[in-house]
Amino acid sequence: MSDKLQSIINKQKTQQSTDVNIEEIVQLVGFIVGDEEFSVPILSIQEIIKPISWTRVPQTPKYILGVFNLRGSVIPLIDLRLKFGLPPAKHTEETRFIVIKHAEEVAGFVIDRLTEAIRIKKRDIGPAPETILEEKSMIEGVGKKQDRILTILKVNKLLERDF
Repeated sequence: MSDKLQSIINKQKTQQSTDVNIEEIVQLVGFIVGDEEFSVPILSIQEIIKPISWTRVPQTPKYILGVFNLRGSVIPLIDLRLKFGLPPAKHTEETRFIVIKHAEEVAGFVIDRLTEAIRIKKRDIGPAPETILEEKSMIEGVGKKQDRILTILKVNKLLERDF
């Protein structure tokens, strides 16, 4: 085999192992709701903003605070504390709206505070805990990062309308 061919083969092997490493990393954004840390895939986030005014919409579930206008788009606003069955809390300096998009669905979610951008190996993510109705579960999986446990949420389930 010529040196040039061997060089190409070696380069391809290196490229493939690099590609495998890229695929094994999951990028998430972590945030706090109540006392728990949750995360969603970074690519599902359209933007993160400080709270702005919103308009209440009648006859919606309590966890839907209303809608807000983001550069001409009317977006529903969901309080994750209420959606997760926690008591409401006053907004603080750390409160944020995370605007999440999946397919054609978009919504804003009120979170207590952001934590960080997280890179975690796919092998460090376990399945969601077994629940009675797995198809209704909002949990994609549970990640382990050093001494922390991260609950990874299913974006499509967060955006699903259940009213």
